[in-house]
Amino acid sequence: MSENQTYAVTKTDQEWREQLTPEEYAVLRQAGTERPFVGEFTDTTTEGVYSCRACGAELFRSETKFESHCGWPSFYAPLAEDRVEYLEDKSLGRTRTEVRCANCGSHLGHVFEGEGYDTPTDQRYCMNSIAMTLTPAATKPAAAADLGAKSTSVGGNF
Repeated sequence: MSENQTYAVTKTDQEWREQLTPEEYAVLRQAGTERPFVGEFTDTTTEGVYSCRACGAELFRSETKFESHCGWPSFYAPLAEDRVEYLEDKSLGRTRTEVRCANCGSHLGHVFEGEGYDTPTDQRYCMNSIAMTLTPAATKPAAAADLGAKSTSVGGNF
């Protein structure tokens, strides 16, 4: 991970190895890539929030996920720009932009621009499924939905 960066969540290499499976460690801490079309979130349409598998920081919302047919989950924007950090990656002989969790420095994937996808940002955050968890959106209980429909003024019925 970045030698000069200090993160809110820091652990020793041994602590990361104890927390993560070998596959998770290879992607999150060694900037590996899972095989295309095998990740658990590649084709999911479940509504919810995607978080960093290493530290739990919320990263993406399902509303920004789109079908890019590239083999990995794709999003057009992070939850907020301060949730991720960007690093220049020249590992494949060409320059790419690596995306890492800003909370712990774990590798998430890469972001690409100008590919012509019909998205509001023209960006594709190509993320590794194994680098994230998905918390499904909570369904409103019927009692809570009914409460919102009732008039509740000061001194009224609660």
